Amino acid sequence: MSKHWLIQSKTIKKLWFLMLVILFLSIIIQFIFPVYGHFKIEQSFGFGAWFGFITCVLMIVLAKILGFLIKRPDNYYEPDQDKGE
Repeated sequence: MSKHWLIQSKTIKKLWFLMLVILFLSIIIQFIFPVYGHFKIEQSFGFGAWFGFITCVLMIVLAKILGFLIKRPDNYYEPDQDKGE
């Protein structure tokens, strides 16, 4: 049985390349079309790229912390075998 197309190594390499091209183009486009934001920081070069990256990293870190805080054992919802339920 063949692997799903999204988990094949050649597809993963193509997707990484595509995402890097999109990132590069989104930064280069700022030379052609200047960004006018509501706030001063939005006008900084590559704001969308670095803000998106930092936001993604923070979401991952917070998800890991939240998962650690609310983690339950695997048998949390199963009835206790000792009580005869």
